[in-house]
Amino acid sequence: MKIVIVGASGTIGKKVTEALRGENEIITVGSKSGDVQVDITSTESIEAFYKQIGSFDALVSVTGNAHFGPLKSMTNADFSIGIQSKLMGQVNLVLIGQRYINPKGSFTLTSGILSDDPIVLGANPSTVNAAIDGFTRAAAIELENNVRINAVSAGVVEDSPHYFPYFPGHIPVSMDRVANAYFKSVFGAITGQIIKVW
Repeated sequence: MKIVIVGASGTIGKKVTEALRGENEIITVGSKSGDVQVDITSTESIEAFYKQIGSFDALVSVTGNAHFGPLKSMTNADFSIGIQSKLMGQVNLVLIGQRYINPKGSFTLTSGILSDDPIVLGANPSTVNAAIDGFTRAAAIELENNVRINAVSAGVVEDSPHYFPYFPGHIPVSMDRVANAYFKSVFGAITGQIIKVW
């Protein structure tokens, strides 16, 4: 299976890449690293990236930035960070990628716990994560050729202790559980699901 992992060099991306490697052909993708580079905020860059890699069986997106900050001082520019990067970046990976993915292939996106369990300073990622979840459910009923799509929604992960102070009372989730969620999406049969790892 030819699996494309966007964000492969990140904290979660490294673990997911390790979990999916096996007998599969893995193409690692990043903004500045990996086998191929892409700027997910640019549709032109995404189109060029797909033309470079050609057809594939699964795309896993573990990428996208969002803005953390107080609501009272948040600006349109601040809020647009999450919209243009984590939301539209991942949405466009699907909108453009549906023309390149093989029949019975799959897309796996990344949202997060803040869609359901918001934190102080997290209005932007909460909004973006909820939108990704909604897009995943809706796209699943329209993707053709038996192509599947799911999103993994994880809590704060144990390998990101610098985030712990922002998530009071949250129990960090193990990296193995998170990686298994992506594995389930790629190699299982589900579609339109938000795989929660909380």
